[in-house]
This record gives sequence, C-alpha cells and structure tokens, in this order.
Amino acid sequence: MSGNNLLIDTNIALYLLSKDDTIAQLLNGKDVYISFITELELLGYKKLLPHEQEKIRDFISNCIVVDINAEIKQNVINIRQQYLVKLPDSIISATAIYLGFPFVTADKGFEKIKGMDIILYDPDF
Repeated sequence: MSGNNLLIDTNIALYLLSKDDTIAQLLNGKDVYISFITELELLGYKKLLPHEQEKIRDFISNCIVVDINAEIKQNVINIRQQYLVKLPDSIISATAIYLGFPFVTADKGFEKIKGMDIILYDPDF
C-alpha cells in the first residue's frame, strides 16, 4: 500500500468540488482514486448545469477511475451477504478492499465493513 494513494467516496468528491479546504489539503499531492460508481453518481445528478458538469468532468479526469472486475464483484457479494449495505456502497467498499488503499468518506455507515482502512471525515469538525 502506498501512502500516496487514496480512494475517495462520492461525498468527499462533493466536498472537494464545493471548495472544502480541509479536503483539498488532505488530497493535495495524492493519487486520488474513485470507483466508477462515484463517477456515475457525480455525473448522473439530474439538475446539473453545463458548467457544473464540465467542472465534474475535469475533476474526474484528474482521478483514477476504477472499473469493476471479478475480484471486486466477489467482494461485493461477500459484503452484501454480511452487511446491510446498499449496492452502490457495497461496490465502493469492495473497491476499497480490492485496492487496499485508505478510503476517505464522511459516511459513518462504512465503519461496520471489515477489511477497509477508513479515514472518516467530519465536515463539522
């Protein structure tokens, strides 16, 4: 595991896109990975304005997008069998386990999933 690689959750991407300085400092100089699910969630928002979509696409182009593969699929199955987790969160969790990188999220619900190195962000702190 490289200390220079981080997988980020969709909520962290949204904080960064909203110019959260703490997140910007945390991610500065890091190789930022996102799941394809995060890409879909960011771009799939119904009310995106053209300039917002451009900003998101620019952000995504600076990330490494991880697509699904056989090992991630098996991790998803295991997570879904063990925990009550929505499918998108299961895929993101499975990706974190597959990569073995620290996973940055503001969602405390991920803490119950074993096998992930979680960095829990509290935007109110």
